This record gives sequence, structure tokens and C-alpha cells, in this order.
Amino acid sequence: MTKDGAAVFLAPAVTAFDADGDLDRDGNVAVWDHILGGGVDGIVLMGSTGEFFAMRPEQKRELIDLAVEHVPERGELIVGTASMRVDETVELSRYALDAGAHAVMVITPYYFALDDAGIEAYVDAVAQQVDGDVYLYNFPARTGYDLSPEVTRRLLRRHPNIVGYKDTVTEVGHTRRLLTELLPEFPDFRVLAGFDENLHHAVTSGGAGAIGGLANLYPEICAAYARAVNDGDARAIAAQQRRVDRLMGLYTLGTPFFPLLKEGMIRRGVRLQGHSTPPHLPPTPEQADALAALMAAVEAM
Repeated sequence: MTKDGAAVFLAPAVTAFDADGDLDRDGNVAVWDHILGGGVDGIVLMGSTGEFFAMRPEQKRELIDLAVEHVPERGELIVGTASMRVDETVELSRYALDAGAHAVMVITPYYFALDDAGIEAYVDAVAQQVDGDVYLYNFPARTGYDLSPEVTRRLLRRHPNIVGYKDTVTEVGHTRRLLTELLPEFPDFRVLAGFDENLHHAVTSGGAGAIGGLANLYPEICAAYARAVNDGDARAIAAQQRRVDRLMGLYTLGTPFFPLLKEGMIRRGVRLQGHSTPPHLPPTPEQADALAALMAAVEAM
């Protein structure tokens, strides 16, 4: 939640690239202007939707510097800084915080599953070397394991700079368990749903809001959803929930889904180049048609 206790909706921004694989600087500024202009509360830079896993180190630093020029005065700026190596994660985290980011977000190492001791050791090593706010990023579908409430509690007791947790799981019961087990001891800990559709459930259970990819395409819908939740307006919540539920179909139109987000944003007039990092391909004509139909259906609701 924000300092006034209101729930937030943050956008894990797509990263704009040109045809050569370099950053599309003007395109990235256009992305952030579109998102923040739509009323979303802030940007998560270089999350999964932002293709952090396929970016060169110098690109990451360049994008951080560019974002710091354009985002912090208009909304929160949280930077994804995770690497498979502790030292690289610490180095990029320090760079982002020194540049002016409000916080960093760290997903734990992937490929080989880790046990609880390994997860805890990695986060311990990062948190104790980073002088700034750290968010944990739980994404079991990509890491192969879960960052449990028990491990999180032990980490919070040692590291007051761990201030939040993005829970990218479809099962809202997992997020609910985090909230019920952690908030009594750590009432200011920010737990954010990682799927757009779970915002309402997470917030009514004590969560801080959501970080959802649909805010790239329709920031105004995501902002209206959060506003309805904050206002306690049941009719408005239901109306926005149905729009978000319909939009969730975007995630199943292609694998991965972020090229479709870029295609949709271009259709909405956002001036970015639609390229993604190899081997991620642009949408097929069939996928583009399905996306157009989905957008038309939502806009008619």
C-alpha cells in the first residue's frame, strides 16, 4: 500500500528494443508515459515481462539511468536486479539504488530447484550487502520452487530492508497464507499479487496491491480497478474485475505473452518498436487477430 494506506497497482513494464537488439530509448519513455499517464502507481523495471533474463549488463544500466530520469517524480520505481550470482545481483542493486530507484526486486536463482536453506542463503547474502529497500519475487513456475512464509519470516527478522514480496502464483490461497502468517509480526510488509485478477482478494486479505502485466496495455483499467477497491465500491469492483478477467485471456494467446503486449500497445498508439529479445518471436497473424478481438471485446464492456 501507499503511505496513506491505499492499495497500489504497479506495472511490470515491457522493455522496448530496436531491430538490432539495442534499447529503443524513445520507445521505453513512451511506454512509461503511457503507463503512468493511465493512472498506474508505478513501474517495475526489468521484471519477467521486461525480459531481464535476456539483457546485457550494459543494457540494464542504460535502462536504469533512463528510467531514473523519467519515472521517480511520477510514481514508484522498483528495479529488477536479480542474477544467478549473488555478486552480480548486489552490484546491479547498488547501481539502481545509487542512481535513484526507490527499491529493487530480486527473484531467487532458477534452473536448478533450491531447498529452503539455499533460498535463504542467497537472499541473506544479497540483503546484507544492499543498502536500500528490497522486494522478494516468488515465481514458482519459473524458479521451480516456492519461497515459503517460514523462510520469509526468518529473513524479515534479520533484514529490515526486505520490505515487500511479489507473489506470482495463480492460487490466491498462497498469498493469503503469506498475509495471515506474516502481517501480525510485520504489519508494514507489502505483499503484492503477481497476477492482475488477484488484486481484490489480496487487498481485502491485507495485501498492498498488485504488480500486473495488463497495466502495460490498459493502465486505465488497472488503475480504475485499484481505485474501486480503495473506494470499497462493490459495483465498480465487479465491473472492473470482469474487464480484467476478460483481459487475462491475453496471457494464453502466445508463449511468451510479452510480444503480444507490445503488439497491443502499438495498436493503442504507443510509439514503441515491437521487437523482443531472441528467440521470442512476434505474434503470428492468427495471434494478432485474436488479440484484436479480445481488445475490442473489452473496450465494448
